[in-house]
Amino acid sequence: MRKIHLTICTVIAITSFINAQKINAPNGRIAVVADGNSPDPDDLGGTAVSLALLRASGLENRLVHYSHSCDLVRVNRISEKAEVERHALMQSACDVTARRWGGFDKLTFLDAKWQLDATIKDLAKAINASTENNPLWIIEAGEPDIIGFALEASKKQKHKFVKVVTHHPANDDAGDFYTWQQILDFGVEEVRIPDQNIKLKVNLPEWDWAKNHKDPRIQQVWIQGKIAEVDDVVKFQKGKWDCSDAGMILYWITGANIHGGLKQGTVEDVKAILLDYISGNN
Repeated sequence: MRKIHLTICTVIAITSFINAQKINAPNGRIAVVADGNSPDPDDLGGTAVSLALLRASGLENRLVHYSHSCDLVRVNRISEKAEVERHALMQSACDVTARRWGGFDKLTFLDAKWQLDATIKDLAKAINASTENNPLWIIEAGEPDIIGFALEASKKQKHKFVKVVTHHPANDDAGDFYTWQQILDFGVEEVRIPDQNIKLKVNLPEWDWAKNHKDPRIQQVWIQGKIAEVDDVVKFQKGKWDCSDAGMILYWITGANIHGGLKQGTVEDVKAILLDYISGNN
């Protein structure tokens, strides 16, 4: 029995060591521009997982901007009332996750559409603070328009220190005011990574570990993805738990294109990082 116990402890220790080694973020700060008010509700789960990952990896202080609802022109596939509901759900995903996990007290989560000027100014301020040794990594988790407006409002000489991380052309090509090429024409660096839907949009039971976990922080993350799954505007989330945009956070916190980080994160990667943090922060 003693040998078995030591073996289990050794495995746990090795697992914790491996997980710890995964966190190897590059220099700089991070900004996230998400949608969620558009017909696709996956940003609810993506936001909760993204914030939890940043906190769990000890990088929450490097998050200098987070805006949501960046789809500035409503499409007919979602009604006005349903979109208002999405704005509220996205704000809740931001504020509740941030409060429960802690570490984000200095950050204001902005509604890009309803607080357009404030959002543009906030992201432009982060761009203007960028240097060679302190670049800004912008996570494109929605349409590119807010990024374009912020680049337009910021100092041109700072754009070479901005890196825009993208994983899917559905975001790149969805802008109402800026094309993806126009974003690149500002002189920013494109960081294109593989489609994160492949391994992070999964069947609902793959997240049962979170649903059934005793810690309410983990349960709350699961609830956000479940809200997206039961959405009554779209059908393509049915039976799925989707945090695909959080794959860009996994890519960044594990080294981005500097240290050979995770190119395509999995649910197991998310689980390992979050549970490792929970085990040490009960």
